[in-house]
Amino acid sequence: MTIALQLSKHPKVKKVFYPGLEDFPFNKLARQQMKGFGGMLTIELDRDTQETAAFVDKLKIFKIAPSLGGAESLVTQPTTTTHHGLSGDELKRRAITGSMVRFSIGFEDAKDLIADLEQAL
Repeated sequence: MTIALQLSKHPKVKKVFYPGLEDFPFNKLARQQMKGFGGMLTIELDRDTQETAAFVDKLKIFKIAPSLGGAESLVTQPTTTTHHGLSGDELKRRAITGSMVRFSIGFEDAKDLIADLEQAL
């Protein structure tokens, strides 16, 4: 939640998708069903696909991985990994953009992860 809140305030982040944020479309349902909101979040940057890839490459603590499960913090840009083979029309239908980045937050200190995100942004 700490990281989602921090990213939601950053001027280079267009949108944060996280069930714990009040502007998340299903926040009310998440609050009814969940005791916490988990370590998965997605952001859309105010950048193009290549600039988004450069952001991901600049991260030092987060490890690039197509899987989003583990004790360490992981990151993926869906259009270059998990959804790479989909057509432009299919990506659009699924609302997956080149500026989208998904994170799995691990056990590292939130302050260290935020510092890593800030330096990459």
